[in-house]
Amino acid sequence: MKKSIFLLLILVLALVAGCASKTSLNSLENTPKTEIIQEMPKTQETENSKEPKTALKALFVIAPTNFKDEEYFTPKKILEENGVKTVTASLSKEATSVNNKKAAVDVLLEDVSKDFDAVVFIGGPGADIYFNNKKAHEIAVNAFNNKKVVAAICIAPSTLANAGILNGKKATAFYTEKNNLESKGAIYTGKDITVDGDIITANGPEAASLFAKTILDKLI
Repeated sequence: MKKSIFLLLILVLALVAGCASKTSLNSLENTPKTEIIQEMPKTQETENSKEPKTALKALFVIAPTNFKDEEYFTPKKILEENGVKTVTASLSKEATSVNNKKAAVDVLLEDVSKDFDAVVFIGGPGADIYFNNKKAHEIAVNAFNNKKVVAAICIAPSTLANAGILNGKKATAFYTEKNNLESKGAIYTGKDITVDGDIITANGPEAASLFAKTILDKLI
């Protein structure tokens, strides 16, 4: 009898323990979960560390009188519209074109520095004033030696030829300059535009736009 009572007591205790355990589990399951929100560290905005590209600069060399309108105003406009700063040099403080249009001169030729990415010699009947000009030759040679763009249009390539930088180079010019270019060692092409390394030459006003775009392509 005592043994039966003891067994019954053990069974009751087991049932009670089981209920307590189940209740505890149910309690845990029903406990509202705490949502943990992990705050992501904010990304600090930083400014672009790259410095803006230094503006490109092109020097235009024009005759004080009788420079060719299209050969100067068209390339100047195209380069400026594409972010290239232009500086005009001549032998006087104001220059006059073939069509009697005035052009402001930024710097006298004698005061030109070497601080340019391109040097452009403009043609027209008056451009022969630079054929044997020592300062013009110096500007062309310095630009060439420093691997800058050196460009000339119409009769102006003769200035480059006389400066000695077309020797062994392909070049074009107005047809009247063919013999002079060849006598100075140039390989005359007669094309509208000729590019040989950093030297760009063009044969006349009809090529002015392409001349400007070719210079621009070299610069950028």
